[in-house]
Amino acid sequence: MFSIADATLADHAFDLLVRLLKVPSINPPGDERIAAELVADELRDAGLEPQVLVSDERRANVVARLKGTGDKPPLVLTGHLDVVPVEPEKWTHPPFDGVVADGCLYGRGAVDMKNHVAMSLAVIARLAREGIRPKRDVIFAAVADEEQGCRAGSLWLCREHRDLVHGEYALGEGGGFSLHLGGTTFYPVQVAEKGVCWLRASLEGPPGHGSMPRADNAVLRLAEKIARLHPTALPTHRTPIVEAFLGAVVDALAPNVPGLRELAASVFAQPALVRTLVDRIPDPTVKLGLLAMFSNTASPTVFRAGQSVNVIPGSASCEIDGRLLPGQSEASFVAELRAVLGDDVTLEVDHTMPAVEASPWKSPLYATIESVMAERAPGCPVVPYMLPGFTDAKGFAQIGTTWVGFAPVKLPKGMRFADLFHAHDERIPVDGFRWGTETLAEIVARWIA
Repeated sequence: MFSIADATLADHAFDLLVRLLKVPSINPPGDERIAAELVADELRDAGLEPQVLVSDERRANVVARLKGTGDKPPLVLTGHLDVVPVEPEKWTHPPFDGVVADGCLYGRGAVDMKNHVAMSLAVIARLAREGIRPKRDVIFAAVADEEQGCRAGSLWLCREHRDLVHGEYALGEGGGFSLHLGGTTFYPVQVAEKGVCWLRASLEGPPGHGSMPRADNAVLRLAEKIARLHPTALPTHRTPIVEAFLGAVVDALAPNVPGLRELAASVFAQPALVRTLVDRIPDPTVKLGLLAMFSNTASPTVFRAGQSVNVIPGSASCEIDGRLLPGQSEASFVAELRAVLGDDVTLEVDHTMPAVEASPWKSPLYATIESVMAERAPGCPVVPYMLPGFTDAKGFAQIGTTWVGFAPVKLPKGMRFADLFHAHDERIPVDGFRWGTETLAEIVARWIA
């Protein structure tokens, strides 16, 4: 057994993160080339032989492999290089300057997810520099286009270069953050994530002059229907991984809450009742996160209609971000949506990706995480988790690699991981990042040894 989890590693990872945050790899439009070359240069400096694989103009992915003895299957460390757009004027500190203030490092990508890219890059570089030859190959993959559906990144990479990135497990984003519930701090491990169904709802109506309002205006009719898509508009479904997550939370809290197990057993059998109870939670962030676990969801995001202010348009459309629970299909989701919107709305599916669910969810790698976390964060239970969003797990699952979402970061109470994603002033606690780097290094060291 060996260990590389030390302050030197954390310093290196932090330096890499600052440098990555200063690269505005915004998607859309999408351009990961500069970030990819930064990563590739670091890998070369460590003695590795990275490959920069371009799926499309400006869309760059980086892959490198640390050869082991081959006694056991490879481990993949992966993260995406692209970040979502910003509104710089709404940030306290410039989003691409890598500013440290109030104990945090500010920058777009600080938690989504250049933090894990920097940690993983530092880990594989350290292993290479020290000449460690583990029982497993360690594959590093920094990918493009996760924020816009993975098509120029992990989906393309796994389809066109399967041999370069296939492993037994992939360690990526989706879990590992401090989750404070009921006075206890939990650390979720993502073992499932919802599927994606992006579609367009549209209606037609008679065009006319803007000076003569009409009730059958396509914009008004579609807006009324879209307004029906409130957070609990779609029916509830029982999902084993969600019940496993809630059960683990209940088990941890039960010793301090008399009767909690009995109450939980009675309501878990009735998903609609569970959702009713969750809807009464006063914390809006916790409530929204939990509500998304009990149903497919549909969020209207882009409305389009008309070309001139004085013309009532003959059609209107709305793009909808649909997310599907494991076990649900595109057809069943569209049927649920149609039941809410009505038969006169045309629904056109643009992009789909299936849900991902590990089976069994408690894998040997999960057990290794539990073992390390018992030492690194004693008294903080590790729990299985379903991500309401999606990750590069979509691509890796298609080639038979089991995704384990665990990008560790320690957050202080009052700082919620969900509030940092895609937000103004995205930031990561410096100490929490350093702790996470050492934690990831220890997990990797034990697994590959």
